[in-house]
Amino acid sequence: MDIRRLDRHALLLTGEVVSRVKTDHLTLATPCADWTLQGLLRHLVSQNEGFAASARGAGERWAVWRDGDLGDDPVGAYEASVGKVTAAFAEDDVLERRFALPEVGEGFAVPGRIAIGFHLLDYVVHAWDVAVTIGAPWEPAAELTTAALRVAANVPDEGRGAGAAFRRQISVPDDASPGDRLLTLLGRDPSWTPGPC
Repeated sequence: MDIRRLDRHALLLTGEVVSRVKTDHLTLATPCADWTLQGLLRHLVSQNEGFAASARGAGERWAVWRDGDLGDDPVGAYEASVGKVTAAFAEDDVLERRFALPEVGEGFAVPGRIAIGFHLLDYVVHAWDVAVTIGAPWEPAAELTTAALRVAANVPDEGRGAGAAFRRQISVPDDASPGDRLLTLLGRDPSWTPGPC
């Protein structure tokens, strides 16, 4: 599996949805209970910047994961952050480097190959979060959904819940689509609809 190529596809998937965001969407509630759409977009920018820093050995500090700035152009801020993380992930030995991921735990680090898989998962699923919030389609390619499902299946149950990176898994019918199976593995309800904040 070419994790970097698939990750670029995840970023493009998310970028396509983010490009549809209008100013009046920013105050909408999202499936991420703690965030309006503006907060979710800021998270996406911050994560890209954090992963880029971590790829280059500077990801231990919390600030690099939380300082994303949307300014007055959230779409432009997202695109700029994509440029940073794509350049960092393209470096020659990045798959073998140790990535610090302080959001998982203090001192936690994994090889780049695994970290980029986490990043891919985050962006495939957050693309759905943005899409369902603004009423846009979410249509990841089959190979992208398959790759994200592989990563999601390895996310441990411990540490999930309110305020954590992932909520508890939701049961899903045996005939659920791969996309719905992915969402429920990460605690999202595929039938979620936006409401007031």
